[in-house]
Amino acid sequence: MMKGSNIHFVPGWDCHGLPIEVKVLSELGGKAQNLSAMEIREKARSFAKAAIEKQKSAFIRWGIMADWDNCYYTFDGSYEAKQLRIFYQMYDKGLIYRSYKPVFWSPSSRTALAEAELEYNPQHVSRSVYVKFPLLKPAPKLASLLDGSSPVSILIWTTQPWTIPANQAVCYMPDAKYALVKCSTSGELYILAEDKVTFVASALKTTYEVISTFSGADLENGTCSHPLLPDKVSPLLPANHVTMTKGTGLVHTAPAHGMEDYSVASQHNLSTDCLVDEDGVFTAAAGPELQNKAVLDEGTDVVIKMLQASKNLLLEEKLEHSYPYDWRTKKPVVIRASKQWFVNISELKATAKELLKKVKFIPGSAQNAMVEMMDRRPYWCISRQRVWGVPIPVFHHKTKDEFLINSQTIEHLAKLVEEHGSDVWWTLPPEQLLPKEVLSQVGGPDALEYEPGRDILDIWFDSGTSWACVLPGTDQTADLYLEGKDQLGGWFQSSLLTSVAVRKRAPFKTVVVHGFTLGEKGEKMSKSLGNVIDPDVVINGGKDQSKEPPYGADVLRWWVAESNVFAEVTLGPSALNAAREDISKLRNTLRFLLGNVADFNPETDSVPVDKMYVVDQYVLHLLQGLARKIDDSYKQYDFGKVIRLLQAFYTRELSNFYFSIIKDRLYCEKASDPKRRSCQTALAEILDVLARSFAPILPHLAEEVFQHVPYIQEPKSVFRTGWTTTSSVWKKPGLEEAMESACAMRDSFLGSIPGKNAAEYQVTIVIEPGLLFEIIEMLQSEETSSTSQLNELMMASQTTLLSQDAPNMPADTTELKGTFLINLEGGDIREESEYKVIVTPTTKEKCPRCWKFTAESSNTLCPRCADVVGGK
Repeated sequence: MMKGSNIHFVPGWDCHGLPIEVKVLSELGGKAQNLSAMEIREKARSFAKAAIEKQKSAFIRWGIMADWDNCYYTFDGSYEAKQLRIFYQMYDKGLIYRSYKPVFWSPSSRTALAEAELEYNPQHVSRSVYVKFPLLKPAPKLASLLDGSSPVSILIWTTQPWTIPANQAVCYMPDAKYALVKCSTSGELYILAEDKVTFVASALKTTYEVISTFSGADLENGTCSHPLLPDKVSPLLPANHVTMTKGTGLVHTAPAHGMEDYSVASQHNLSTDCLVDEDGVFTAAAGPELQNKAVLDEGTDVVIKMLQASKNLLLEEKLEHSYPYDWRTKKPVVIRASKQWFVNISELKATAKELLKKVKFIPGSAQNAMVEMMDRRPYWCISRQRVWGVPIPVFHHKTKDEFLINSQTIEHLAKLVEEHGSDVWWTLPPEQLLPKEVLSQVGGPDALEYEPGRDILDIWFDSGTSWACVLPGTDQTADLYLEGKDQLGGWFQSSLLTSVAVRKRAPFKTVVVHGFTLGEKGEKMSKSLGNVIDPDVVINGGKDQSKEPPYGADVLRWWVAESNVFAEVTLGPSALNAAREDISKLRNTLRFLLGNVADFNPETDSVPVDKMYVVDQYVLHLLQGLARKIDDSYKQYDFGKVIRLLQAFYTRELSNFYFSIIKDRLYCEKASDPKRRSCQTALAEILDVLARSFAPILPHLAEEVFQHVPYIQEPKSVFRTGWTTTSSVWKKPGLEEAMESACAMRDSFLGSIPGKNAAEYQVTIVIEPGLLFEIIEMLQSEETSSTSQLNELMMASQTTLLSQDAPNMPADTTELKGTFLINLEGGDIREESEYKVIVTPTTKEKCPRCWKFTAESSNTLCPRCADVVGGK
């Protein structure tokens, strides 16, 4: 915005979803069971509105610039209506369909979940089992290897024994090698992958004798007996998802509880019946022993006991591994087949990936991560079995497995929702939700054959369609999307897929992906650990401000900017105290700048650049380079580099160098002296560039500075006066050679008198005739001077510049030697010159006014000060 762009930024809130509904229901406790859908929705809306107001006030306090009176909310009727129309557009194109498939299911939330709604717990403990499936009919190619007198079993391993009752097959890898082995302990014959023989034998604490080996393809057309249901046959089937990384190389297949398993069932017409209900407990179809038992708890116990009773369990052991959890309730999920609504991602992937090639990702690695997540996703389940959200706009037949949706029903419903909100789905009678022309075709108002569905849209569909509701035109693309790296499979992806489906274009040109905040020791922040840091507490302080002091918004913003936000960043008292100290140093610099332009008016007092002192021109040259580098860093969203550049400039170039040099000119010359006005001209430019440069990071401090610039009569906001401006005449590369060579000599001098006052010494610089002498001569035309630019740089009592050694130096003289290589005009001119710096204690006295050792006696002014005060 400071660079003149018109910024279209509309803050908004995703207001629907399970987190709010679960929060509301948990607060109500037992009362929640008696609430109607509308009562739940009303309480969820009230909760969301209260949270919005609290968060909005926090965002404003943090200094986030926006039109806070015109935000978007996903529970607004206009927003919800657009979602309904997008749903139908995708449905009409065949990109949304209803199907019976395995999905991630949260028993704790009683709803299906998308991949983006999962978090993986690496410390989950499962009860893994090795189970044998007795071979019923060997494959024809194996018949010759088996004499038929000894029983043979297929070995499988699973971490989810509760799925075994739903087993329909055992899968193998056709190209892999398998082995028939004999167990040294039991004498039984088993079939497993050749590569897994040693590993499995070790796990079972036995040894196997390999009788023969064969190709996986030789298992074709074989069958085995179900380990719990002897009369049930489980065929041996080839499958691409079988791997040798874990288990036995043979995979127990339950189509209702696995994505790949379901794919195998589709190819071979296997049953996909699900034996688990919405609460995660076995249904009656699982048998009396298992009915009503939770699959992840008691149900697993019973299955293992049944396997023991059938003598088909070889080993049961606990296994700690990564397992998907519901990110809201923090409870484990199961994979369970049910009828849901899906987005056909396979139809969108190719176009989406092609469009992503034109999107800039920061950091660049995020692009591949997003593509990989999309490739791993077989489909996107967009239906949820809850009430706080936008309804899936489909009417279901009361007695048949049929549903009703068309352009007429959608447009009629969208208009109702625009006017009254999506509550109408629950409050209006079904006949009013359908247009008259459709109503007459489906039984009329008195014998309506259809009723509204009870599923709502996935919250990622909710938020992923924000481009349609926020961007000012249907053909617009956002310049920037910003979110955390967890959203590569969430909001970033759902936004891309919905936009590609409807518009065949990406919704963004640039995607910035940040990491997460960790505790000060690098530990993950967690409410259970009690180490979550509330930004409001950082800014305003906690209850005990001796332990949680108020740092203010700018300290928090500075910490964010200086952190590598594209990775994990740590936050705690040490980081905040360091940020506060950094800002304190910056404020000291700003105070110096403001104080020393108090009597300066740029319009009347500025000195032309070519008339300024060389060191003043030099600092403007550095300032131009700084402004350019800061501008480039902002373009790359590298805010940490902006801060490092600023810190280096105001610490090294200003405080440690330039300010210390010019103090004498500022404080001791006549107020209107051109020499003083020269450095004030530079200071005014420095103040302006610095304040604008850090304004996006420290907006409050930048505004404070602008209110105190003495020559701005009616100060406007720093954000209304443009970006940094520099002049091309500031750029003077040749000055770098002059200043660097002079500073090399200055460093030699100051290094020879550590801890002492440079003004108590006089310096003689001897340079052989040549280019270096000519350069240094720019700073001092007289042979000896106490007021030259060279002496100001040296900060000495006086400086003498000679082209040959001075005779008769005092006994207490220190002589320093050095060389300097000069490169001018891009290296076309190169010359190495020798120099000497001769340091001698001064014979002058300390001037009582300027404190420089340039007076003839301690009670008289030096010639310069006497001239300034005019004899008074």
